[in-house]
Parts: sequence; C-alpha cells; structure tokens
Amino acid sequence: MLNSNNFYLKGSLMALLLALAGCNDVDSNPHVYDPVAFHSGDECHICGMAITGFPGPKGEAVAKQGAMKFCSTAEMFGWWLQPENREQDVTLYVHDMARSTWEKPDDDALIDARQAFYVVGANLKGAMGAALASFAREEDAERFATSQGGRLVRFEQIDLALLQPDPQSHPAEPHGSPAAH
Repeated sequence: MLNSNNFYLKGSLMALLLALAGCNDVDSNPHVYDPVAFHSGDECHICGMAITGFPGPKGEAVAKQGAMKFCSTAEMFGWWLQPENREQDVTLYVHDMARSTWEKPDDDALIDARQAFYVVGANLKGAMGAALASFAREEDAERFATSQGGRLVRFEQIDLALLQPDPQSHPAEPHGSPAAH
C-alpha cells in the first residue's frame, strides 16, 4: 500500500514539474512570425499615414493576431520602446537598405530588427523626417554612414532620446507635411 501511494505521489509531482516547465518555455522561446508585405492601403499603426507612398525603411511588429505596420523605423521603435509593448510576443522587422532603393524599399529585404545595424542622423529623409536606416550587415551600414552621414548603432542602443529630432540638423516640420518627405 505504501508503495502504491508513493507511486501516485511521484507521478503527481512529475506531472506538476512538467506542467511548470512547459509554462516557462513560453517566455524563454518566443514565437518567430514571418514578415508581412506592405500594401498600398496599409496605414501606420502610430500616425495613420499611408505607408507605401513614403521613402525610407519601414518597420513592422508581427504577432499571432497579425501585423502592426509603421511608416518608418523610428515609428516602430517609438512603439516598441513603450513598456507595455516590450512584453508582447512579436517579431520585429525592418528593411535592409543595402538590398532596397531608398525611394521604394523592397519587402523581400525585410530582416530581423533585433539583429540589424542602424545609421542614425543620415542626410536622407523618411516618412517622419529623419530616418533610422537599417541594414543586415555592419559593412553596409558603415558604407551608408560614410556616404550619407550619421553614426552606427545597434538595436539595444536605440532609446526614446535617440529618436528625438535634433533641432540643429533637422528643423521642425509638421507631422506628415510634404517638406518632411
């Protein structure tokens, strides 16, 4: 009888441990969702602007429920850096500008935003004025920074202060104004 109770106790303990281990897997292994193409009717999740009519790299956060698309990499980071968004199960993508034209980024060149190299402060404009140019390879980002100005940063170095426009180099322009494009 004692062996029978011991067997059930061990079995119950094992089931509990397996269940708890399964809960932990969700946090340690987030889902990876595939990138989603941008279409002419897509609007920015933040500002509501049409996305595809503007130059420069775009961003998106893809989740099980669908994609949140952004008219610029800066808009995507502005969303991502909000504390309530950082805990979401999303995969972030940006355009690799070494494989795209600035005027019309190619959706076949969407890359993992967390692995990308970024150039901040370049002379080219995006949908929201100054843009964070994104690249899959460090050498491409360095070459871009040399030709267009700016400095190289990594995903984890981007914060809200970095996203603020420098009034010395980029005069304030109304959100979505033609001068910003």
